[in-house]
Amino acid sequence: MSQWIGRTFTSDAGWNFLETIVDIGNRMTGSDGERAAAEVTRDALAEAGARNARLEEFDVQGWTRGSSSIEAGETTQDSIALPRSPAGSVDGELVDLGYGLPDDFEKHDIEGKVVMVASNVPSYYDRFIHRREKYYYAVEGDAAAFVFRNHVEGCLPPTGSVGTEEDPIGDIPAVGVSKEVGARLARRWEGDDVTVNVDAEIDDATSQNVHAELGPDTEREVLVTSHIDAHDIAEGAMDNGAGTAMVVEMANALAEREDELDTKVHFVAFGAEEVGLDGSSHMASVTDFDGIKAILNNDGVARGRTLTFTTHGFDELDDAAHEVADQYGHPISTIPEQGPHSDHWPFVQWGVPGYHVMSETGDEGRGWGHTFADTLDKLEVRDLREQAILLTELAVYLASDEFEVEHKAPEEIADALEAEDQAAGMKIIGDWPYDE
Repeated sequence: MSQWIGRTFTSDAGWNFLETIVDIGNRMTGSDGERAAAEVTRDALAEAGARNARLEEFDVQGWTRGSSSIEAGETTQDSIALPRSPAGSVDGELVDLGYGLPDDFEKHDIEGKVVMVASNVPSYYDRFIHRREKYYYAVEGDAAAFVFRNHVEGCLPPTGSVGTEEDPIGDIPAVGVSKEVGARLARRWEGDDVTVNVDAEIDDATSQNVHAELGPDTEREVLVTSHIDAHDIAEGAMDNGAGTAMVVEMANALAEREDELDTKVHFVAFGAEEVGLDGSSHMASVTDFDGIKAILNNDGVARGRTLTFTTHGFDELDDAAHEVADQYGHPISTIPEQGPHSDHWPFVQWGVPGYHVMSETGDEGRGWGHTFADTLDKLEVRDLREQAILLTELAVYLASDEFEVEHKAPEEIADALEAEDQAAGMKIIGDWPYDE
């Protein structure tokens, strides 16, 4: 029975796949590279032994990066456009709002101004504030443009999308600047007029989800998921090549253990995650949630050695993760709060039990993620293999008749978001799906 562990710990399937997918190059939503990565993923799942490996296409808002800059004084400062920023050139007084907390926006008149905020939040603040939330505080205040300043050293401007499901292209030009450029802007030109320039091509595009299955053809299924797309400025190794490599490695291990599965395991590698969870939202819109037993979403795995499981208040998921970790003597951490920022969420928001699986890095915020530094050299094959063993065992347990977890009413999820002070931010960025 334990021979699969040795084979998984010495397997090259996931790592070879990871090298292949990062070497494709640009995997931005709707790009040829994203399509090529989807096809490689489909073929890898089929080779692992999963059946009915296929692509499912859907329409998306296309956005292709052009040049961008900030003109300040007699200088031109480096920046990168945030995906789905509108194209344009705007002038305005530069105002640095520090962390960009809600109170920072309330205390300042930002109408017509170029607003700069940091990518992190202070340690004393009780929750994380997503980039898009800060952006839409700027939009709500009638700012002229939005500048997103990285908190990570190394001359690394951050990327990350703006826009909403209803209006996928943002309202005002948005750029990312490195910590060093941001400090220079604040020191030399705060209170002065600056010009933000964004060039981008906006058109219609197509993305795709990858599907395959293992185990009995039951009406209920366990979803094992990741996302294929990545920001175009880097290899997307950590975000989220490693997550899809994990799905491939788990498919190889689960194929060996297929006779142990009591419930179908449905692998899904989503497209278009980085621009608003478009791929998972598409699947959720055509899926009967009653047929989903649980979701195991891999987004941020293998960046560090210790796994973290956001369990969204499902005690049974928390218990299952610890039971498997204890079985293998492997440390993990669980987070019981809601996590509305990856491909599990279009399902979990309606009460479907689901994990968001990541790993501890010791970094504040995304670390190397969403920057030029998201490259393969930051990862280790050991971590991918070790975590694949743990997650494979967890998937088998979730698929067993022994494990049951009740779906929640959507009102329970909404109440939890209110209690965790996440609702206000979700409402301002158009991500609040519940009736008031």
